[in-house]
Amino acid sequence: MIRVVLADDHEVVRSGLAAILSVEPDIEVVAEVADGREAARASRELDADVVLMDVEMPGTGGLEGVTLTASANPRTKVVMLTTFDLDEHVGAALGAGAVGYLLKTAGRVELVAAVRQAHGGALSLDSEITRRLVGRFMRTAPPGGTPSPLDELTERELEVFGLMSRGLTNAEIAVALTVSELTVKSHVARILAKTGLRDRVQAVVLAYESGFLEPRRDL
Repeated sequence: MIRVVLADDHEVVRSGLAAILSVEPDIEVVAEVADGREAARASRELDADVVLMDVEMPGTGGLEGVTLTASANPRTKVVMLTTFDLDEHVGAALGAGAVGYLLKTAGRVELVAAVRQAHGGALSLDSEITRRLVGRFMRTAPPGGTPSPLDELTERELEVFGLMSRGLTNAEIAVALTVSELTVKSHVARILAKTGLRDRVQAVVLAYESGFLEPRRDL
């Protein structure tokens, strides 16, 4: 079961999210809280897998809550779920360690998928936010003659980098490449070390900035 904490200061929002998630056979809502500090405490005490966190809440907001949650339980993944479609909030949330950012207009399928992707270690962004950020990254990409951190990667590491940048988990990459999950973990660790990246979120950014991945035409 994927153990989920809901953090939103509006009870009706929490109730709606709980109703959507609780019918899924692999998801269990273990707590509903009203601010980021409570979310961090619940993630530690209940050993939560995923926290769905609002950005703006009285007391401790979601952006601070991401940092507190990471300290309280490093294995807990945080997905921001908010009405605020602002680039600065997206950047701050991902920079603080969130692995997803969805708008509250997201549909049921997108919400459930985000929880499962976060649990598997994959990045999940609202489609409109992805389209806008990818466009910005492509406009600000360095000239072709500028050395890329990807130049240091082997052919196999580039394969792994491409798959992880597309949001695949280690287990999914292992299946795709017909190798063990432990081998994939080793490749991922070397990729992060060689490129100086902190996590998979930064890997996605680099993939688009460098032109390694092209933005989808339907975004």
